[in-house]
Amino acid sequence: MSRALRTARYGVILTFVLAGLVCGTYTVRIPALTDKLGISEASMGVVLLAWGLGALVAMQAMRGVMARVGSGAVLRIGAPLCAVSLLAVAAAPSYPLVVAASALFGMFFGTVDVAMNAQGATVERAYGRPLMNGMHAGWCVGAMSAGVLGTVAISFGMSFTANLALVAAAAIPASFLLSRTYLPDLAAAPSAEEGRRRLPPVVYLLGVIAFAAFMVEGAVADWNGLYLRDTIGAPEAVAAIGYPIFEAGMLVSRLAGDRLRSRVGARRLIMASGLATAAAFAVVLTTSSIVIAIAGMVLIGLSVATISPMALSLAGAATRTPGPAIAQTGAMGYAGLLLGPVVIGMLTHTTSLRTALTITIALGLATALTAHFLPTPSPRPTSSLRRTRLRRPTDHGTPAPQPTGVTASRSTGVLTPKALVLPTPKALGTGTSPVTSAVTARVLSAGTLQATGAGTPQPISAGTSQPTGAGTAGVGGVPTPRPGSAKRGHALAGACSVGAGSAGRGTANTAASYGAHPASGASGPRHH
Repeated sequence: MSRALRTARYGVILTFVLAGLVCGTYTVRIPALTDKLGISEASMGVVLLAWGLGALVAMQAMRGVMARVGSGAVLRIGAPLCAVSLLAVAAAPSYPLVVAASALFGMFFGTVDVAMNAQGATVERAYGRPLMNGMHAGWCVGAMSAGVLGTVAISFGMSFTANLALVAAAAIPASFLLSRTYLPDLAAAPSAEEGRRRLPPVVYLLGVIAFAAFMVEGAVADWNGLYLRDTIGAPEAVAAIGYPIFEAGMLVSRLAGDRLRSRVGARRLIMASGLATAAAFAVVLTTSSIVIAIAGMVLIGLSVATISPMALSLAGAATRTPGPAIAQTGAMGYAGLLLGPVVIGMLTHTTSLRTALTITIALGLATALTAHFLPTPSPRPTSSLRRTRLRRPTDHGTPAPQPTGVTASRSTGVLTPKALVLPTPKALGTGTSPVTSAVTARVLSAGTLQATGAGTPQPISAGTSQPTGAGTAGVGGVPTPRPGSAKRGHALAGACSVGAGSAGRGTANTAASYGAHPASGASGPRHH
């Protein structure tokens, strides 16, 4: 793994940490903001609505921008401006200005959110394995740090304005330093046409899942402090712990999320996470104990954590360029943040916060139901040639026996066939076979064909793959001419020619590789 790729991965993770710190600082101090302005929960819901609306507008605009300039360029501009907009929220002296500043913060935060997920998808593709959950774990670290710093700030009597200004002042230079680590997007489109192109239907299905997951996460982030303080009766310092505890559960889940996804698959993991989220929220909303409520926040974090990263990762993998698809899925997700504060705030005004939060149970169940309709992914081809099962039909319409690999005989030390499977000629097209180098490396990793004399391979016992001439490659008993000079780097023919045919140690003919038919007495397993 190259140093630049590792640096890019750590840069994305630290970007998630910084974003979680900035966002978490704002959400943890929401009770202090309501006290500062003397506003009700419904009015606070309008402030959060402005935040979500700004993010939604920015995410929709990012479809074209991301296709044109890429995620790295967007992050280099958007991340510092996001920190500056947090300063605007901190300094706003009145309710209308707080609403306007929150909308501005939402726009830049939505821009950063889309860009860092697209950058994460680019790094994930370059690595060739799931990494998105681990990157989102960085968000949890930042949000937990924000909760701890917020609790310390409350303990020392630091105001809402001072707390946010301090974090914003640290985030601005950090975002400039991280901007040097980003990779260019893979297969980036030269114009905005890619962003205007119709996206696959699965992107919108993943957007529905992201909608539910974002609304659940937003409900905890926006309302857990007020729920613990005003409904359960916890002190403000204890209520401030609810969010970092929730993020701690998310951190544990996301650190293990990529491994779980590799084992059980994204579809089944999303279904299980949705059901667990509904059950965990049911525990929190039916208790009056502070301890059980805070423990329930951990369970919610463990349950919901992997849903949104997998939805965004799958969206990024659904198209050639990840930016527009992630922007669309993220925009639908932020629609949950847009509607969540309004719905919960209005329901709280007419009923109670406890009753309003029951909507999260329905969201968990809806997530599991929607995930059921996700397409089941085809098995990915493995890097091991032994596990490939590609076959070529014979002239009689029946599957041809698989070409065999090589293994060293205990008695003679000569390499004999054993379970080496090659791709079909149709899959490779015409011309020189690109599998030659891979097969050569596979053969040479087990050993080299033994030969005696000046480049003439030594015949071995009948019924095994054997080279008998330096200039022919046996294909089903029919010699095939090829260059007579022996080359140590190409031992494919001796591995693929069996029965009455023969193969030299020299350069292999690609057609011979696929036409070899093992005789009944050939050693090694046969595939039918």
